[in-house]
Amino acid sequence: MIDGNDNTIKARLESIYRDESRRVLATLIRLLGDFDLAEEALHDAFHAALKQWPRDGLPNHPRAWLVSAGRFKAIDRLRRDARFHAQPGEHTPALEPGAGDPAAIDDEGVADDQLRLIFTCCHSALSPEAQIALTLRTVCGLTTEEIARAFLLSAPTVAQRIVRAKAKIRDAGIPYEVPPHKQRQERLDSVLTVIYLTFNEGYAATAGPTPVRIDLANEAIRLGELLVELLPDPEAVGLLALMLLQISRRHARMADGELVMLEDQDRELWDRPQIQRGTQLLQQALSARRVGPYTIQAAIAAVHAEAGTAAATDWRQIVGLYDVLLRLTPSPVVELNRAVAVAMCDGAEAGLVLVEAILARGELTDYLPAHAARADLCRRAGRNDDSRVAYERALELAQQEPERRYLAQRLGELG
Repeated sequence: MIDGNDNTIKARLESIYRDESRRVLATLIRLLGDFDLAEEALHDAFHAALKQWPRDGLPNHPRAWLVSAGRFKAIDRLRRDARFHAQPGEHTPALEPGAGDPAAIDDEGVADDQLRLIFTCCHSALSPEAQIALTLRTVCGLTTEEIARAFLLSAPTVAQRIVRAKAKIRDAGIPYEVPPHKQRQERLDSVLTVIYLTFNEGYAATAGPTPVRIDLANEAIRLGELLVELLPDPEAVGLLALMLLQISRRHARMADGELVMLEDQDRELWDRPQIQRGTQLLQQALSARRVGPYTIQAAIAAVHAEAGTAAATDWRQIVGLYDVLLRLTPSPVVELNRAVAVAMCDGAEAGLVLVEAILARGELTDYLPAHAARADLCRRAGRNDDSRVAYERALELAQQEPERRYLAQRLGELG
């Protein structure tokens, strides 16, 4: 045990909960074989730590302490329940001799536990929507509300998906394991989507006081690193490259608490080592000659990273890359991003025609970036009345505080 005053230990415990709770949960799920039981055990373990650590001092290995405490709390709960509810012939895996050996709790094993958990959550017996929702909630710790915003769904709908997914895993006896190579490939698309959505919520938070939730972004990158180490698929490498290239800009995205758009960012603040590693990974992904959408997005991010100034950006190349991306994954969001790139090449009016065509089809009507893009392009084209209407609609949709202030400032500049 490591001595310390109460406030120091409590602050350390809060930090451990923020940084380690999802890893502890993943290991508890492996040891106990049940999602809900493991979540209860996680909370029991931190509650025990809150009482014991200020009295006894910080343990030398806090994560292992929490896993062991959670496991023993869960076993006590199961034994109590078993005495009252046991049926003839019924048994619980967590109570079997040798189940959940605490000696298996080490850094390497815990890292593997999270990867096992991702692949379990992405089992083919679950729908793609359930796979992603369950993984974001369980592995990455996003709230139901955050997941709902990412999917443009209601929170009760997402909560129902998560409950049903847990029940399916339990009732179907889905094993908690990293599957054989062929099944890994089949589940890879869902795993990549989970990591991608987690990173997006971290890099461009949908709500809250700051546009970056670096804990989520770093968690996604860490999971991406783990996945590439286990399964160096070109698209996994491409996604990791994309995340590193994007996160390299994070220090330039805010100035004095206000949001800074890409064209106005101080590029001296961009993290060059991250850009260099992201570029190297992109080259590795491209060398496989089996290019997917994450690799194309990484290539777009690399074009931005190569430009010393916003004016030096090769927008024509970016438009060409979006053309490729549209063929791979047709979507109105990709169309919107391409339209903005076209505006940078051929003028605001050219991009505006494309943006308004998307909105006229009834697509992206509740998608903030579509209205923000239309507002900006109308402003550049001198259509101030239309720009004002679009900024007002974007403000209605904005839930992220710096973004709201930025949009309000732009709206105020129109008079």
